[in-house]
Amino acid sequence: MWWKVIAVLLVVLAFVIVAVIIYGTNRWQSDTRDLHAKMEAARVPIAPTSYDPRELEGLPAPVQRYLRTVLKEGQPLVTAVSIEHTGTFNMSETGEQWKPFSSTQRVIIQRPGFVWDARIRMVPGMTIHVHDAYVAGEGVLTAKLFGLLTVMKQPSTPELAHGELMRFFAEAAWYPTALLPSQGVAWTAIDDTQASATITDGTTTVTLVFKFDAQGLISSVHSDGRYHEVDGEQVSTPWQGRIWDYEIRDGMLVPLEGEVTWLLSDGAKPYWRGRIQRIEYELSNR
Repeated sequence: MWWKVIAVLLVVLAFVIVAVIIYGTNRWQSDTRDLHAKMEAARVPIAPTSYDPRELEGLPAPVQRYLRTVLKEGQPLVTAVSIEHTGTFNMSETGEQWKPFSSTQRVIIQRPGFVWDARIRMVPGMTIHVHDAYVAGEGVLTAKLFGLLTVMKQPSTPELAHGELMRFFAEAAWYPTALLPSQGVAWTAIDDTQASATITDGTTTVTLVFKFDAQGLISSVHSDGRYHEVDGEQVSTPWQGRIWDYEIRDGMLVPLEGEVTWLLSDGAKPYWRGRIQRIEYELSNR
């Protein structure tokens, strides 16, 4: 009769695992809703409500080419974005341990904010949920197994806020009206293919170098110092994002694929590769 006892135990164990997964998923969804609500509460009206090419006067030449390429006169400004991604994420600090992920992301343009809600599949049946966010001036970075058991949680520090605002800014090619001077972006010329840009939100200021390709599109963004956790400490580290495969969405030319890389002393270390599966805009005329 021992096999009956084992069978019962296996059924009970399976029930417990399913219950934990359901409970963890519900808790995680509740936390996600709370982040979204806090971000929405900080939202402010956007102005102006449409793109006027006269706004580009005096900007560096490659920036003017880019904005004239991806926007049309009268383009309504993006106020918010909902995105779905799929891709792979490197879970190893030192090696190559790429795991598939799927994610949703909500972005608000003013006040700048985003919530990235990802699910990384470690092995079949074992999923890590990740919140990577910038909400009301604060950074959030949390990972939980089954959405319940914390495996990583960074404290809310100025360094984390700086890194998360930098992510918002680096991804602005997905919502290109956010790169207009009227949206608080200060552009500085470098050469015919590069320009630096700076934004400030509250007490946090970030600067990125944008590189433009032969078609006038953003091909990469670079920072000499995005904060990166090393042995429990935040270390300012060179960082780069590359983007490509542009297509028209809601009248704007936006990239659908990308890769993000830490530029370490011993070489480049990509850690995120993804593709947009869906992108839906809220525009100022809707």
